[in-house]
Amino acid sequence: MRQAVAQARLAMKHDEVPVGAVVEKDGVIVGRGHNKTRTRTDVSAHAEIVALARAARRLGDFRLDGCRIFVTIEPCLMCLGAIRLSRIREVYFGVRDPKFGGIYSPFALAGHSALRKMRFTGGILAEEMAAMMKGFFRGKR
Repeated sequence: MRQAVAQARLAMKHDEVPVGAVVEKDGVIVGRGHNKTRTRTDVSAHAEIVALARAARRLGDFRLDGCRIFVTIEPCLMCLGAIRLSRIREVYFGVRDPKFGGIYSPFALAGHSALRKMRFTGGILAEEMAAMMKGFFRGKR
């Protein structure tokens, strides 16, 4: 998760919402990403999507069986869908997202039958990530 936090800090340096993600397989990081929505003017350039794409390129397949993803904030619906399509079964995240979170808040899909094979673990470094997010948005207001 510390590597995901490092990615979030990179996003913040580029005036992006501080979200970072890493994809790991067998103890090796195979994909990293941070938000690039403003940089790329692309609504889909979320940290998770960037990390999944890099992992797929590195492993030579979009099917990321045996991989885990670590994200600094609860994935949104789009990212949760991409994670599911990539066949990742373990999702670790920091802080919940009360506006756009797809796992527990506000959409609460964790118990949905389509996600029954997936395991979600939240609250990792949550206080640190909440402080980073609050600081970022406080600076914007």
